[in-house]
Amino acid sequence: MDRGHPSAVADTKTADKTSSTDAQATASDVEKQEPPPQHAPCCEPSQSRLSAFSSLGFLDRFLAAWIFLAMLIGILLGNFVDDVQPALQRGNFVGVSLPIAIGLLVMMYPILCKVQYEKLHEVFRTREVWVQLGFSIIVNWIIAPLVMLGLAWAFLPDQQGLREGLILVGIARCIAMVLIWNSLARGHGDYCAILVAVNSLLQIVLFAPLSLLFLRVFNPHARQAMQDISYATVATSVGVFLGIPLGAAMLTRLVLLPLLGPDRYRTHFVRFAAPWSLIGLLFTILVLFASQGKQVVHQIVSVVRVAAPLVVYFALIFFATLVLARKMGFRYGYAVTQSFTAASNNFELAIAVAVAAFGPHSDQALAATVGPLIEVPVLLGLVYAVRWFAKRTGWKDPEVES
Repeated sequence: MDRGHPSAVADTKTADKTSSTDAQATASDVEKQEPPPQHAPCCEPSQSRLSAFSSLGFLDRFLAAWIFLAMLIGILLGNFVDDVQPALQRGNFVGVSLPIAIGLLVMMYPILCKVQYEKLHEVFRTREVWVQLGFSIIVNWIIAPLVMLGLAWAFLPDQQGLREGLILVGIARCIAMVLIWNSLARGHGDYCAILVAVNSLLQIVLFAPLSLLFLRVFNPHARQAMQDISYATVATSVGVFLGIPLGAAMLTRLVLLPLLGPDRYRTHFVRFAAPWSLIGLLFTILVLFASQGKQVVHQIVSVVRVAAPLVVYFALIFFATLVLARKMGFRYGYAVTQSFTAASNNFELAIAVAVAAFGPHSDQALAATVGPLIEVPVLLGLVYAVRWFAKRTGWKDPEVES
């Protein structure tokens, strides 16, 4: 080719321009191309493109405010309406007043309906999941309860009832609210659903013997007070308030999935049922504080004393688990899920057992009831803290969209 000829130069420039344009178009097409959706094998897909706050429903966005409001209304009813406490104690279900039992069951059921139990066997085929499960079981069922036991004795050496309530909280591993915290922090949704299912089953088996071990053996001064508390009492409460909603959730998926299909099940049934979990939580808190509104007001110092070890527990367990998981090379999604699962507790179960074993007006029930008030603002703060840290350090993995 004659480089000096004008037409040759023009042809060369035109070819280069055409190649550049084609390359830009190809790159643009690649950028526009959406990656194929990957459906979670054991939990429902989430709208990760939306911001954490805007993706929540009206109840979720202001959950801390609703809990404060429910507690305030309950305290006011308990102090200024004379017939409230007797009315709430009418009718019992497994040693718990009927309104509280209804609230607990309503709260647990919708969350458990989101877990895809029918696909758990597919997830368990990967070695990584088994490593994560082993780590989680050690942290959740050995380390975290022992940390709460130590904090309970350190902060409340002279308050046996409050101390026992905190010990029950430390043994009860979270199977509900952790799904919310994990979603907000953009943790591994698949693995979080696995932990919810595994911890649900483990609590039915382990909560009763561990609670008796911690309250009788590790709490020797309480032996006289624990004479009337049997394995059957604790196991019945655990079996009812975990077994009933868990069984109902499994049956719901078994019946509705073939009728509606996965998409309509998620967009219609789950969307309808999800708010009832928070409604049940708020109703339970309102009833509990209405039942012991006078006790809360007269024992505000006890409430503050219970709050102190809870704040230390949440922060200590969360950051210790997060640091350890990162040092072990866990990806962001797994590390966040491990941390929130370890730091969260099943206050609903702790409340149910405390009320059934010690009574609704006991210090044990009061300590367990204060839990949600402290957990919500503290763990919400941890959500934004870990997201800020991940963004600042660039810690993320392909499964978690930042």
